[in-house]
Amino acid sequence: MSLSEARFHDLVDAVQEQVEDAFDDSDLDIDLENSAGVLTVRFENGSQVILSRQEPLRQLWVAARSGGFHFDYDEASGRWICDSSDEPLGELLNRVTREQAGEDLEFDEL
Repeated sequence: MSLSEARFHDLVDAVQEQVEDAFDDSDLDIDLENSAGVLTVRFENGSQVILSRQEPLRQLWVAARSGGFHFDYDEASGRWICDSSDEPLGELLNRVTREQAGEDLEFDEL
């Protein structure tokens, strides 16, 4: 069963808020911008991580220096899972934050 449009938007809004909160609670020097369903994280070194909703596909896309990643919501686990690697969103965000900002940041709930 695919996600309804309303449920999809609720899930993406919630996960983007969780990601913002994790970055806000960190000691990283970053800029966050959330506009029109796109969350942009700008690190001190100028690199970025971008989380965007892809409504027609009901996916969450993440763009990072290491590439682009597409996530589907898994109802059974309640997590966003990468469609090519089965990596949960939280693990990917931890990895790209370490790669781009040199810091470990936990995204436990994701």
